[in-house]
Amino acid sequence: SLVALNKSERRYTITNLGKLVLSLARQIEERSIIESGKMYVRTSHDSIEEFNSEKIIQSLVREGSLPLELSQKITEEVENRIYKFQTTYLTGSLIREMVNNVLLEHGHEEYRNKLARLGMPVFEVQEMFTNVENIQNGVEDILFTSGKNTLAEYLLTNTLPKDIADSHLSGELHISNLGLWSLIPDTIFLNLKELIEDGIDLKGKCPGVTRIPAPKTLDDLGKLLPMIFNLVSKESSQEVVIDDLAPVLGKFSKNISDIEKTLIDIFTMSSTSTSLDKSSTVLSFRIPLSTDKKLINTIFSAYNTFVKSTPAPKIGLVVDYEKGKVADHSEILSQTVSLGGNITFSKGMCSTNAIRNSSKISEPSIKLGSLTINLPRLALESSKDETYFRARLVLLMKPAIAAMTTRKKDVSDLIRRGVNPILAEKTQFMQKNNSSIIINLVGLKEAVHKILGHKEDKEGKAILNKVLQTAVDIAHKKGQEMGIDVSIAMVDSDELTRFVTLDSEKYGKNSIMDVLEGDHYSQGLELNSTGFDKLTAKSEIISDCNKISNILDGGLLVKLPFDAKAKDADIKKIIEKASSLISSFKPFKLTN
Repeated sequence: SLVALNKSERRYTITNLGKLVLSLARQIEERSIIESGKMYVRTSHDSIEEFNSEKIIQSLVREGSLPLELSQKITEEVENRIYKFQTTYLTGSLIREMVNNVLLEHGHEEYRNKLARLGMPVFEVQEMFTNVENIQNGVEDILFTSGKNTLAEYLLTNTLPKDIADSHLSGELHISNLGLWSLIPDTIFLNLKELIEDGIDLKGKCPGVTRIPAPKTLDDLGKLLPMIFNLVSKESSQEVVIDDLAPVLGKFSKNISDIEKTLIDIFTMSSTSTSLDKSSTVLSFRIPLSTDKKLINTIFSAYNTFVKSTPAPKIGLVVDYEKGKVADHSEILSQTVSLGGNITFSKGMCSTNAIRNSSKISEPSIKLGSLTINLPRLALESSKDETYFRARLVLLMKPAIAAMTTRKKDVSDLIRRGVNPILAEKTQFMQKNNSSIIINLVGLKEAVHKILGHKEDKEGKAILNKVLQTAVDIAHKKGQEMGIDVSIAMVDSDELTRFVTLDSEKYGKNSIMDVLEGDHYSQGLELNSTGFDKLTAKSEIISDCNKISNILDGGLLVKLPFDAKAKDADIKKIIEKASSLISSFKPFKLTN
């Protein structure tokens, strides 16, 4: 009489008597365990507590938003399994694993994702302590890596839309700085005058930081700036671009040698800023060549001295030659390039990675990027059909822009609540809401010329430009729908060997190696410095470069590499020539 046949459903069901017997059996089992010794839980709050199933129910309702009835049912099943363990102590993580297993068995994957414990496996933590040769910034690296891994997991399982998370994991697109995605912007443009006008007063945030009034002398400025720069570097994942350095320095002193000495000290002390990622946040200064020549040369000289003593400088210069001549300063700048300085030349405001700031006036603005689309993968999946390729690009861009818009809301909310104190207190960013989204493209040449099979002739280049124009048009259209500025760029991104690895696994190593020129897909454009001095504005390579630059409203990184043995005089000649032909370029020396 414990089970009965249900003829209409053609299966056996448990009777009320059967339920009573089961309940009594469970009570007897529980009582026998309790009589033999209590079970305790080592919680994640550094305490040991007696096991209480009510806490599982509370957790399911509070954290997972499960209905009470379902929570009780899941808890009952978990409790039955727990009492079968031959252990005195349980742990909070073990109970959570069992709850999640039961949820999956019952088909509740969404609830399971909300309740999952985030973190790193024991093996990976041990590896961090063992492979210390990969640690460049001391204990910071270990702490930030473990923290970012947890936040990255949270982003992929709970924050990003499932289709975008899947696209990242499969290699259709790449999200840089996963752990910092929802916390801080990527590139910030700030005005130095605004940063220093009230000194350091962070309205209750960072109580361990000394409060300093607005500077009155050059010495005051020398103490204040490294502190502000170190603080603001923690509020961006890629770069902070500072405007108006020359006017501010000129206001505090007319003595060129004093300014140079102070500036070297400022650069030196600012180089100790915290690194949130493997690649440090770059602190760069936009120097328009239209201002005082002596003062500009002093800044360049101070930066030169700083670079000589810094193996991999995370401070950079953006030399704006829109209203000025590069030739007036090319001698010292060519030396800095030769020494390994991080310099980008540009007409107008941009970062050292060529991310454009379209604003004509010097006001705070934020660029949210860190999302790169893998064009070769889209080409490989398009059966050599260029129209279908562009359609796939559009289909991927739409959810990507939607995800970036959600990110903008999250980051803006954290700034408003003071998580990023410099941005919250020092700028008018929140009032003006001057932020925009940038989608990055990589592997354009490989996709169009090598995979889709269009030759590098006039027709093939027209198709290449058509692909870019399609991306820009969709970005503008989608941006207008969502009320946000969206632009397209071709700049450097991180970990792009990941695209090559994933594509090789899917399409075969040989088929991918055939389209590669290095170990990853092309980023931005690269011009050959050999024979560059013979080019003119009508040269095909310059014309193509300028066409692409005009289409891309988010920025185009034009790299100008020099041989390791290149002489300063040759570098000087070529950067002067490049400034007369193109609107932006980044010269650098190749290492041996």
